[in-house]
Amino acid sequence: MLNIDLHELQQHATPLYVYDLNLLRQTLQTAKTEAGKYNYHVHYALKANANAPILAEMLQHGFGADCVSGNEVKAALENGFGSEDVVFAGVGKSDAEINYALEQDIFCFNCESKQELEVLNELAEKKGKTARIALRINPNVNANTHKYITTGLEENKFGINAWELESVLELLAQLKSIELIGIHFHIGSQITDLTVFKNLCTRVNEFQDWFAARNIRLQHINVGGGLGVDYYHPEQQPIPDFAAYFGLFHQFLELKPGQQVHFELGRALVAQCGTLVSRVLYIKKGLSTNFAILDAGMTELIRPALYQSYHKIENLTSREPEERYDVVGPICESSDCFGKAVQLPETSRGDFIAISTAGAYGEVMASNYNLREKAKALYL
Repeated sequence: MLNIDLHELQQHATPLYVYDLNLLRQTLQTAKTEAGKYNYHVHYALKANANAPILAEMLQHGFGADCVSGNEVKAALENGFGSEDVVFAGVGKSDAEINYALEQDIFCFNCESKQELEVLNELAEKKGKTARIALRINPNVNANTHKYITTGLEENKFGINAWELESVLELLAQLKSIELIGIHFHIGSQITDLTVFKNLCTRVNEFQDWFAARNIRLQHINVGGGLGVDYYHPEQQPIPDFAAYFGLFHQFLELKPGQQVHFELGRALVAQCGTLVSRVLYIKKGLSTNFAILDAGMTELIRPALYQSYHKIENLTSREPEERYDVVGPICESSDCFGKAVQLPETSRGDFIAISTAGAYGEVMASNYNLREKAKALYL
């Protein structure tokens, strides 16, 4: 249950993003402690939530920044992250984005295709710079998650396939403004089966041997992120099991002397600290279902509409006997639905509804479709 007084909620317009900074700090400290046991480097994925107070906490806890756009690189730097802690990934970096990152002398570009390598080399040469890169390799590991957030199979648009690596090395030998410092992997998001990460370790070890056999020394191994959270029981598991997560990599990842390991975590760090709070506009009685129509919609949290994701929904106001409701938003789309046949206390106009685990891919994916105003944020 959201830890906020209803009287205080009544002072704010809804929909409203509410962030529990104490829970965020506990989560970050736990992740920092467990990663620190093995001297692992954690970069926060700004795509999960790029709000300034969130970024300030990441910086305070010593995390780097994982960026997938030029504006994310800019946001990281403007919010205090050092350029030496910024990694720039993404399958479609524009020339303008690359040039900006080169000018800022960021730590590393995660490169995803041969043509990207050629473009990066050309732009770096024009600036008289050398771009540090990691090759994002597609390990063909199934993340066993939703197809929209699976990124490590050969059918996905991301990464360089194993059968391309020989030609990539031949190309790199010709590119004088690029320095290969590591390899990068990211197989998907919202992964809750840690066996998947064990399979990733096996593939990383195989690629490590492949490069070593060619006398190529890699300083950095970036295994991406993807650790999932418990959307069904957010109160029981508010903090992911970072000990098991980092411990698995320590157990199964075979490093060469002097190598550093990097992670890119987003959702696992911020998802549970955020809640979307909404008021009920109307209750619409039907023959087979009742509709609770909220003032929040897919413009504030698109995940349920985009890939039918589950978020726990609670009525903060009512304690009446329970009924079933389709909890929907006001947007003129049939997909604007947060949950069907949701068991809630008897719900009335004006009741406060909390939609949990909205700290990641909630506010950051908001839109003004239907010309809606952006919801405000409250930090507790």
